[in-house]
Amino acid sequence: MKEPSLPFDHRPDPELGAALRAALEPGDPAAFVARVLARAEGRGGHATWEILARWARAGIAAAAAAALVAGFAMGRVMQSPTTLDDVMVASASAGANALLTSPRAPDASVVFTSLVERDR
Repeated sequence: MKEPSLPFDHRPDPELGAALRAALEPGDPAAFVARVLARAEGRGGHATWEILARWARAGIAAAAAAALVAGFAMGRVMQSPTTLDDVMVASASAGANALLTSPRAPDASVVFTSLVERDR
């Protein structure tokens, strides 16, 4: 069964507030700053360039791999352009050849004929 929920009280809780203040109050500011600085020095600070240098090899390798994959994908997509001669050889019907080689705008009957011949 579901336990009854506690009603929400928007007022501050004096016990919780006192406990938080006791835990988070630095007390003597000079002693607090000294503790923080001592911990920071004990951790051994690294220069920014040292950290970046550690990541440089992995970053360059990842960039090279990404460029290689992108180049391979683009090479597979791009094909040599089809020439007009290739299209004319591929289309065995006279209507398509007339449509492609005509110096004038195509006549509708030629276009219709090529479509009808293609469907046969």
